[in-house]
Amino acid sequence: MSLHGKDIKIFTGNSNVMVAEMIAKQLKIDMGEATVETFSDGEISVSIKESVRGSDCFVVQSTCYPVNTNLMELLIMIDALKRASAGRITAVIPYFGYARQDRKARSRDPISAKLCADLITTAGANRILTMDLHAPQIQGFFDIPVDHLLGVPVIAPYFQELFKDDKENVMVVSPDLGSVTRARNLAERLNVALAIVDKRRPKANVSEVMNIIGDVRGKRVLIADDMIDTAGTLCNAAKAIIEMGGAKEVYACATHGVLSGPAIERIQNSVIKELVILDTVPLAKEKQIDKIKMISVAPVFAESIQRVYEDESISPLFG
Repeated sequence: MSLHGKDIKIFTGNSNVMVAEMIAKQLKIDMGEATVETFSDGEISVSIKESVRGSDCFVVQSTCYPVNTNLMELLIMIDALKRASAGRITAVIPYFGYARQDRKARSRDPISAKLCADLITTAGANRILTMDLHAPQIQGFFDIPVDHLLGVPVIAPYFQELFKDDKENVMVVSPDLGSVTRARNLAERLNVALAIVDKRRPKANVSEVMNIIGDVRGKRVLIADDMIDTAGTLCNAAKAIIEMGGAKEVYACATHGVLSGPAIERIQNSVIKELVILDTVPLAKEKQIDKIKMISVAPVFAESIQRVYEDESISPLFG
């Protein structure tokens, strides 16, 4: 039995309009007509300008900075579509905010990722389409289906081309123990060796490198992570890989370039030769520097949306 609506409609809030427009272009359809505005007191106003009755609606919205505003836009858009009798509503969240608050690290801590999952489900979403959750088990926080895309298959071709003539001198490095699975996946795709940075985090957004597990001496190193926030972990790891490990040069890649606070200054002044990120989080003009290259996620999300609409598996996209 087919569960999808009669047609595809793509809507977006204000967080990542460019990616939403590129997805619609890939699918060869027009963007859904909607306005998302803010009243003078800060309340969000959503108006859907076309009929969605029985349609398969996809709301593209990264819950990045300003996180709470973008989250509320997503929730209110989902509610508006539900009340307009949409056939099915999929929240397309390239970057899922609050994902780092996925457990109780200390007594009386909230689990905000679970709260956000409940809010999205209660608002009326029928399924989630997202990429590289900070902790994959967050999929279990939702009581609706979650299609979890990976950033590595999108990033890997760029570095396969870059390192194609020098693979024996290339090494992928995980910046911490939590990113080992992702880094190993990338290393296997590039057919190169893997090393790990052992670090400790004395407080939030501060990290100290303790040791490098693996021999990176004389290598061209690629640091692979899921997210770069203030870039402290990344830049400290890159510095240690050069100074402690004796690496020749350092590249870096990540799915989500949050790049808050001093991140851009740190990256600009670091030993990193090039940083490759995906456009799950829009990069403000003042943050666009020569060291940073962006790759679009629109093609993989467009194909995923097409497969979801046609009730097909998205697992071939991981190949």
